[in-house]
Amino acid sequence: MFSCFSVGVRERQIPERHKKRLYKTPLSLSLSLSHFTGECSYGLAGFLVRIPKVDCLWVFFQEMVQYHRLIKKGEKLKVSVEQGCSGATPVSVSGDVYLKSAKQKILLIIFISFLCCCYIFSFSSFSLIDAFSREDGLMPYEQFIAPLCSGFSYGTICCDRTGFRSDICIMKGDVRTHSASSSIFLFTSLKNKSKSPEKIKPYTRKWETSVMETVQELDLVYRDANDEHHNNNNVCDVAYHNVPAVFFSTGGYTGNVYHEFNEGIIPLFITSHHFNKKVVFVIVEYRNWWVTKYGDILSQLSDYPPVDFSGDKRTYCFKDAIVGLKIHDELSVVPSLMLGNKTILDFRNVLDHAYWPRIHGLIQDEEEAENKTGTRSRDFKPRLVIMSRNGSRELLNENLLVELAEEIGFSVEVLRPDKTTELAKIYRSLNSSDVMIGVHGAAMTHFLFLKPRTMFIQIIPLGTEWAAETYYGEPAKKLRLKYIGYKIKPRESSLYYEYGGDDPIIRDPKSFTRKGWNYTKKIYLERQNVSLDLNGFKKPLSRAYKLSITRNK
Repeated sequence: MFSCFSVGVRERQIPERHKKRLYKTPLSLSLSLSHFTGECSYGLAGFLVRIPKVDCLWVFFQEMVQYHRLIKKGEKLKVSVEQGCSGATPVSVSGDVYLKSAKQKILLIIFISFLCCCYIFSFSSFSLIDAFSREDGLMPYEQFIAPLCSGFSYGTICCDRTGFRSDICIMKGDVRTHSASSSIFLFTSLKNKSKSPEKIKPYTRKWETSVMETVQELDLVYRDANDEHHNNNNVCDVAYHNVPAVFFSTGGYTGNVYHEFNEGIIPLFITSHHFNKKVVFVIVEYRNWWVTKYGDILSQLSDYPPVDFSGDKRTYCFKDAIVGLKIHDELSVVPSLMLGNKTILDFRNVLDHAYWPRIHGLIQDEEEAENKTGTRSRDFKPRLVIMSRNGSRELLNENLLVELAEEIGFSVEVLRPDKTTELAKIYRSLNSSDVMIGVHGAAMTHFLFLKPRTMFIQIIPLGTEWAAETYYGEPAKKLRLKYIGYKIKPRESSLYYEYGGDDPIIRDPKSFTRKGWNYTKKIYLERQNVSLDLNGFKKPLSRAYKLSITRNK
């Protein structure tokens, strides 16, 4: 948009506070406006004086008034149009030739007025364009993924190791894999090739040494793009010259659904969402079952099949690479750290897109079958799902809880997920439910499948208060769930009958949990079951029922 121009003016039209800065001379002046600075400039005999935009427009207005006066008096004017001012169109006016045609005079006024309007509106236009650019993710992603690497040059490897939970390295340029040596090469003709290689373990539990020792390490190495030997030995077998790659590990605690989401799936969303699916996932310590289990989600984050880094010996080539994943907090997405201010609700939308198309048809078929047979109830009942556990932290009187919930008015489903349960099945149950209840444990991760404003009641055994609130309670609130943490009384714990009410394990759990995670795990996680006091639990259950009725009105 043209928004920069100049108009010749007489010295008397310049505001008094700017006249002092100019030489007294009869030469014509030029007036330039620019949307880049929000100022205009007077040009005079090789000198440039900047003035604010408001004064600049005042001068232009005065010049237009004077121009009409000159036309009436028959003075001679000359109009010339030149290219300049970074692609805009300057206009200069000086006294030389008489414009005899009234048509030319009118066209001149219209033309200059048009340019003035362009100038005025260009500020808002560019502001809008800039706003849309930020929203669409056109800002450098490094600023959010690896701040220390923001703005680094092409042909460079940069690692940001300031994060407590993970390291992230970014490779800009000709990136090629070499799985045989656990390496990723960056081919460059720059002097950077003489720098030392970087090493990284692409897993998001950097602070926990014991588990990080089990994660495969990668070498990020510079290679000379002009070296024929290196080029010939690393010819691209599969080339994604216009697509970046994200390298990450599915080692560590993979196998536990909480860790799979917390250290894998959610960080993968955080790290890759701004690519709008134009990204390839390269998986270190590739597990077929993991790719099968999370395939529906992966397909919402990438248009390309994931690559088995160690198992696929071919050389893959990419335009850029991010090695490692960005993690924010427990099962959380922090908007201020995201391009476009994405939230955990945006991640929840990814889950909807991943699973809803698969189950929507099944639900319709079942509803039609129920309508035909007349087995479908016309009376609305809020749906309650109980996430059942076996072994430790088992709900021993689960059957009585089901009876109580049905008496209150719930339609109850007991869900017993295991490692082989398809996520779409769990999503189907929870996405259509009004309340989820479960004893603290990894299965509580499935609260991510609940719709915002539904109810999540977490039963909290002795000694697990901190973990229950940190890992599930607080993240559930960020998802806008109605959360209740039900802390059991000592008599509701099986440990009470094993140790007695006066034992410190029952009387003062914090004295043991302060000793470290191993004490918490061995006593309170692995050896404790729960028998609910249904009279006490009836209060939060009734509250959940009332809220569900209100929400569905």
